[in-house]
Amino acid sequence: MADEVKGDLKSVGSEKDKLQLVIVTGLSGAGKSAALHAFEDIGFHAVDNLPLTLIETLVDDQSKDDPTRPLVIGVDSRTLHFSPEKFVEVQARLKKRKELRLHVLFMDASDDVLTQRFSETRRPHPLSDGKLLRAAIRQERDLMTIVREHIDGILDTSSRTGAETRRIILRRFAKESDDLIVTFMSFGFAHGAPRDADLVFDVRFLRNPHYVPELKPLTGREDAVSNYVRADDAFNPFVERVQDLLSFLMPRYQAEGKAYLTIAFGCTGGQHRSVATAEAVAGQMAVDGLAVNLFHRELASR
Repeated sequence: MADEVKGDLKSVGSEKDKLQLVIVTGLSGAGKSAALHAFEDIGFHAVDNLPLTLIETLVDDQSKDDPTRPLVIGVDSRTLHFSPEKFVEVQARLKKRKELRLHVLFMDASDDVLTQRFSETRRPHPLSDGKLLRAAIRQERDLMTIVREHIDGILDTSSRTGAETRRIILRRFAKESDDLIVTFMSFGFAHGAPRDADLVFDVRFLRNPHYVPELKPLTGREDAVSNYVRADDAFNPFVERVQDLLSFLMPRYQAEGKAYLTIAFGCTGGQHRSVATAEAVAGQMAVDGLAVNLFHRELASR
């Protein structure tokens, strides 16, 4: 989203009197329960694993009894009589309801991370049924493929703690705004490109502080590294062009109802060049009056 959530809550404007409904779905072990708790903390009425046949009934009741209180529903492969086709049918009907503002949030994580989480907790995967853990994870990922084609946002928790996931949800859903909120993030291609980024820029063309012994242990947040990266002749022209591109794109994203935008800068390890670039672009955009967030994926676990 995709920091973080790719695809986001639609601009509400005059629709703020409509019932806000969030459906949290995704892969088992990716953080759905933590997400629901975060929504509860900001005043949502939370219901987990409600059968698909009862979702519209619950929405009807909420619309009549307390339309000002937002509603979040957790749905995944554990849900009674779950099928991706039925989920898409229910989601399509909800989208057409004029009294609702619907957002479908998909929780995701890499297979390696999901395997580690289930191994650490010693909890069985809901689709295990005698299968090896990785086979069950792959089966669920295949099952949810159709669902992923009909979502509004993705929150990838592979490199995030529960606290970070909670912070992201609070930041995005606690207060609705008509302003476009932009998250700049850095990452390392060695650890995989972020699946929740809307725009990805590769800055491996900049000179690399990794090969300077005194700079190698530092990060792009420190002046010595930042100054080294900025001294590259290509740095300023690149930053200026990125800013020009964003100035062109952001009004158009807003016009399409996008409220959040995640822009990622990647280098090899995610420690030097990408960090310095994200800091520079985010800093300048903030000076220009844009509401920005900053997240350094590979530094979060340091």
